[in-house]
Amino acid sequence: MPQALRRLELHSQGRGLCDFSAAVRDFVAGSGIRQGLLTVFCRHTSASLLLQENADPSVQRDLERFFAKLVKDGDPAFEHDLEGPDDMPAHIRSALTQSSIGIPVCDGRMVLGTWQGIYLYEHRHRGHTREVVLHLIGD
Repeated sequence: MPQALRRLELHSQGRGLCDFSAAVRDFVAGSGIRQGLLTVFCRHTSASLLLQENADPSVQRDLERFFAKLVKDGDPAFEHDLEGPDDMPAHIRSALTQSSIGIPVCDGRMVLGTWQGIYLYEHRHRGHTREVVLHLIGD
């Protein structure tokens, strides 16, 4: 069964969502695979992946407000703070979201909903270089 693999290097601007749907779309289109399953995997413990609304930016702001209330930076209950007050909260945010997403591919295109985009969710305050691995298997 044919497979395609690519590593994407993404540069976050700090805490928030980074849409990289176009890069994934280009990978799928260039793979030559018409039907299959795409796995998108984030290789980090303080960033994660989301399939999320891509039309209204208020959704991203609301998500960030929710997570800020749920997991507070600098919470004295957290022991792990080697890289600053956002260190352990970033790990918890990552644990509550996902490091891997499976997306069906049909007719050489991802089968996403009308308003779905693929996002890297950076959980640290400062920007980072993040690696996401794309693996497509099918025919």
